[in-house]
Amino acid sequence: MTSPQPAVTTTTAYLAQAGRELDDPGAFLTSTVTIPALSSHDLLVRVHAVSVNPVDIKSRDAMSSGTRQLGWDASGVVEAVGSAVTRFAVGDEVWYAGDITRPGTNADLHAVDERIVGHKPTTLEHPAAAALPLTAITAWESLFDRFRLTADSTGTLLVVGAPGGVGSILIQLAKKLTGLTVIATAARPETREWVVSLGADHVVDHRNLTEETQDLVPEGVDYVFTAHSAGNVQAFAEITKPFAQITAIDDPDALDLLPLKAKSITWHWELMFTRSMFATSDMSEQGNLLDEVARLVDDGTVRSTVTTVIPGLDAEGLRAAHQLVAAGTAVGKIVVSRYLDR
Repeated sequence: MTSPQPAVTTTTAYLAQAGRELDDPGAFLTSTVTIPALSSHDLLVRVHAVSVNPVDIKSRDAMSSGTRQLGWDASGVVEAVGSAVTRFAVGDEVWYAGDITRPGTNADLHAVDERIVGHKPTTLEHPAAAALPLTAITAWESLFDRFRLTADSTGTLLVVGAPGGVGSILIQLAKKLTGLTVIATAARPETREWVVSLGADHVVDHRNLTEETQDLVPEGVDYVFTAHSAGNVQAFAEITKPFAQITAIDDPDALDLLPLKAKSITWHWELMFTRSMFATSDMSEQGNLLDEVARLVDDGTVRSTVTTVIPGLDAEGLRAAHQLVAAGTAVGKIVVSRYLDR
């Protein structure tokens, strides 16, 4: 059965251009692109806001030529649906993190599989909502799919890179949905204040990771979540208990994990795009968990991690957001919004 196609066939997109520094106004271009034909499970979404994540920076840096439509976080409104769509209707407000194998969300209209889409929290406007999907999925899968934590889980969790987007939501989920004690890494006064405001029980300086963590937990931590693995494996081996678990989300060039063997430590990788990349049988779990996070937001359990909203979902707004994220000093999430009040 074919899917009904939208009345429009093109949209305005904002494309990253290879070989341009971010201080170059030509780093992003405005272009008219063809909307992909909707598959049976697709939604066509009018994008109201997007956020910029490290994956956007890495994807742009990896471009050797041409242009690419980036963007893997969005909040918007459904404009058309495929023939097999069952969870959404035209007019629904949605949020999602997209699929790295398809064109990104940096466009006025965007096609996405409904199975990785959630209903936007009713208590958040689009800019605040756009800050959460990718980081919430990554944090949720790290805690509950990789570590297999439950409400009854206890012990100590160290969050390396805690002030970043994923760390900011992971702290909240760990504190509200498990019995873990959370230790966050942060160095600057503003980042230390940020992670404490999110619920971290203790804060250590990543520059003195081994010493400060061992002072807090001499017997060793049970779980480590890390956005910064390079150069830290030996420290992880020293500060963890035997049989501890580590989940990493970064992309180090190479890692020697042998120091972890003596304690039989488990190393997990987490990539939230795996389900959509391989169309796994449980792909719909991402839509389900976004609906659950929306409920947690609406009942006040979890808050948005947006800290900066840039007006203007266009080439210039995206360039400014990329500059902030690429600087590596951002606290929380950077969002680009078409409308600042809705």
